[in-house]
Amino acid sequence: MHHNLLLHFDLHHMHTEMDNYMPLPVELAHILVQELAGIRKEGKEMTYLRPDSKSQVTIEYSDDNKALRIDTIVISTQHDDFGSEKEMQTRINEDIQNILIPRVKELIPARVRELFKDDYILHVNPTGNFVIGGPHGDTGLTGRKIIVDTYGGRGAHGGGAFSGKDASKVDRSAAYAARHIAKNMVAAGIADEVLVQVAYAIGVAQPVGFNINTFGSARVKNNNGDILKDSEISEVIENLFDMRPASIIDRFGLLNSDIEILSEKINSKIAKIIDVMKENLKAVFIMPFILPGSCFALYPGPVGKQYNRQTGLWAT
Repeated sequence: MHHNLLLHFDLHHMHTEMDNYMPLPVELAHILVQELAGIRKEGKEMTYLRPDSKSQVTIEYSDDNKALRIDTIVISTQHDDFGSEKEMQTRINEDIQNILIPRVKELIPARVRELFKDDYILHVNPTGNFVIGGPHGDTGLTGRKIIVDTYGGRGAHGGGAFSGKDASKVDRSAAYAARHIAKNMVAAGIADEVLVQVAYAIGVAQPVGFNINTFGSARVKNNNGDILKDSEISEVIENLFDMRPASIIDRFGLLNSDIEILSEKINSKIAKIIDVMKENLKAVFIMPFILPGSCFALYPGPVGKQYNRQTGLWAT
């Protein structure tokens, strides 16, 4: 039996989608529900809101994968039973347009704000009343929302869920490690789009498969000035990062007592755990590449120190 993790980190054009290197559609969807939760907790506006909510954002892209406009936004939010169905639908729709959307626009970069044209379609609670929500309305935990927990369908997924699993399960720990690799590769300028695939066999520490796909966006070259093949990049990256589960747990401190995953943050779990792990771009400086125009080379690191693959740190 094999467990396959397909973790996709996608940035079609550096610094033209989201600053945190997340795909634009899913990041906007996350911001919408996070800000809706903020409004509910403030208790000053939309006081009828209840905790359960979900969102979906459809972006129109050009043939060369540039975001052109927001086509459709779907917001479904649980609410009190405060009137007739028509009254509630009208009120919630108006509040989404006049309160939530403006607040979200204030949070996003100007280049993303410009994608909000006057002709985007807005669906608010399209199935009608949403009074019963949470576990009362939809039971189950593990495996229920594996796509919204990752990249909103923008990339492949091996099927493993994060929910209900501790860090000893590669569905959780290796997912974080694969995202960390992909994020650092994009930030380092190795490629504009990266998919990291890791495969494990139960009871075997070393991955049985490791692959990187840059979708033709790689920009690093070898000594002959040729763009490196994905297989060549995969080999170097695989040797740089220790992907054994125990090493991943140690590297990110996944068993530390200060790691707390809140059930109410289930749909933005990746963002939460990355904040807790203090994920950063330090691997940018150890990526074994020199940027385009130069040769392929290993970064020597700080003078007098060596890179420890297990801890992810430079040490004497």
